Amino acid sequence: MNETRRSIADHVRSNPGVHFNGVVRALDLAPGQVQYHLRRLSADERVVTDEVQGRTHLYPPEYDDWERSALAMFRRETARDVLAFLLDAGETTPAELTDELGLARSTVEWHLDNLTDYDLVDKRREGNRVYLEPARPKATADLLGEITPSLPERMVDRFTTLVDSLVEE
Repeated sequence: MNETRRSIADHVRSNPGVHFNGVVRALDLAPGQVQYHLRRLSADERVVTDEVQGRTHLYPPEYDDWERSALAMFRRETARDVLAFLLDAGETTPAELTDELGLARSTVEWHLDNLTDYDLVDKRREGNRVYLEPARPKATADLLGEITPSLPERMVDRFTTLVDSLVEE
């Protein structure tokens, strides 16, 4: 394995769920160069690529489908904040979550829908009330500990939050 391919594989191993552009930025490589080496790494089963919500994420091969989806969702700051709050609070309601995170209800609901789709959050209805809790608290907490988002990822997430707050006003 050549040096460039090894550095890409090492970066993916130390940053599971990293977005394709995150690899390009972190390693200061051309996108075409990264694509070429990722094809080779995928063919050798050293890296797994998966598209989650329109973004290509990269993983070491030992992660299963649920873990890959979870890691991709953790790369989004708001989704990560929702999960961290739910892990800490246990069962809560969307209104409490919205108040605690200081986000628009529509933003929270959008993230909750995605987190529910990826089996990270369980929604339970009792009459006209909705209750939320982590679907797999131990597995979620373990995986969440593996994520350290990069500065560009945090900046994109914060820009999205800023735009959302401006639209709500």
